[in-house]
This record gives sequence, structure tokens and C-alpha cells, in this order.
Amino acid sequence: MTTDSQRPLVDSAWLKGALDRPDLVVLDVRTPPSEGFIPGSIHSDYAKAGWRATVDGVPGLLPDAAVLEGLIGGLGIGNGDHVVLVASGLSAADMGNATRVYWTFKTLGHDRVSVLDGGFAAWSDAGNPVATTAATRPAAAFTAAPREELRAPLPVVAAAMADGSVPLLDSRSAEQFEGKAKSPQARVPGTLPGAVLIENGAFYSATEKRFLPAEAVKALADRAGTGESTITFCNTGHLASVSWFALSEVAGIDGVRLYDGSMSEWTADPSRPVKNGPAA
Repeated sequence: MTTDSQRPLVDSAWLKGALDRPDLVVLDVRTPPSEGFIPGSIHSDYAKAGWRATVDGVPGLLPDAAVLEGLIGGLGIGNGDHVVLVASGLSAADMGNATRVYWTFKTLGHDRVSVLDGGFAAWSDAGNPVATTAATRPAAAFTAAPREELRAPLPVVAAAMADGSVPLLDSRSAEQFEGKAKSPQARVPGTLPGAVLIENGAFYSATEKRFLPAEAVKALADRAGTGESTITFCNTGHLASVSWFALSEVAGIDGVRLYDGSMSEWTADPSRPVKNGPAA
């Protein structure tokens, strides 16, 4: 049975009714924050606070557990807290701030974490109160219990590509998937050989400001040929976190992993193969 503190998604009505709970921490991860804050929420800038690390020139990687323990504890979050993550909510890419930090908490063994469906936009659209400043909390102790199985490091991705039995899901645009466009983080255009495409925006309705329901996510995955043990990737592990969240947490598909190095890491070595052109 899933408890409130283990629900991947919570809506604004639920959050409004839970704001007084002593174990609740509303963590705003917008970059930058604008239009105020959910009352009592704390803020940590997703792009600047250290949620992702650059290692050997590769951006977007998961930082060391000790670094994240310091970051999270410094925000006043302890192991007993239920963290609700708030992104802007205006697009799937915006929601990536929350889904990537959610994945980070999960990799650290912290299950008491949720994403506010629709983010701050949904909260504001519902006419809920807005504070002018973020709150702060005294530092707390946060201890990680890392889970390696949620992350797909480069050797795992290389083995999956060579074996061909593990679905590789490109979460970027069709133009980048086909090699018609390129992110600055990738050395060359293209995608991983054997990968299939589901653009991250397919999982989130910017108009309705909500993630697709589980049945719709499963239908998208079935049509693309993805399923258990899928590895999601993009350019730096941001957009891929939206797809990971939808497949793993919303739809409950087992064994989904995120390749945080993504195309920025993969293409750094010219000897690694890259596919260009439309899907077969």
C-alpha cells in the first residue's frame, strides 16, 4: 500500500491540506524562482545549488553521495521528512527540475518524496495563497543509502546497446534524435544505435498542467517498444528524468534506469557509435 509520503505525484489540493504537517518540506527547485512561493516552501536553485555535477568535462552527472548529503541536510531536510518538489510546471522541460531532483532523492534511498503535479503554475492557477519570499529551515542530518540500480552508468549503457535486449529511450526532440539538430552539450548529432524516441513532452500536458495518467504512459511505452529495464537518456540527464519519472513512478514499470551522462558523455569519445537518420 502506498502512503501519502510515497506518492510520486501530489496535486495542489492535497498539498494545500498538508502544509501544516510537521514532517512536510516543500522544496522549490525553480531556476530562477518567480511569481512568489508556496507558503512555507524553501528554495534551492536546480541549476546553481549543486544538484548536478560536471565530471571530466561531462555536465549533468549525479554528484557524490556525500556532496548531496551536505546539500540536502543544509536545506534543513532530514531522513524523516516528506519532500514535495516544486517546478515551474509550464512545460515538461520545466518539470524536469522536479523529476531530476526526485530521481536524485530516490538514488539516495529516500522514498518520502513527491512531485507537485503541474508545479507552481498549477498551485497559482488554483487560486492558492502565494508568499513573497521563501522560508528557511535549520540544518539537519541527512544520511544517504545509495541505490545503484536506478542509474545507468556508461558501461551499463554500452553493454545494453551491444546486447540489444534492453530498450534505450531517447527523450529529446525528433530533430535531435534524427541528427538534424544538436545540443551544445553533445559533440556530434545523432542518437544511440538501437534507441527509440518518445519526446519528453509526450508525458506531460502543458495545457492541463499535469502528467499523463498511468494507462496513457503505458500505452506510449507499448507503442514505442519500451518496457521493463528501459534506460532513458537525453543530452545531460534532465529531460530523460521526465521520461524516467513517467515510466517508473507514474506507470510503475519495473527496472527503469536513467543515464545521467546521456549524449554529452557518450559522444565525448569519438570511438563510440552514433546513429543519424529517422528510426527504422
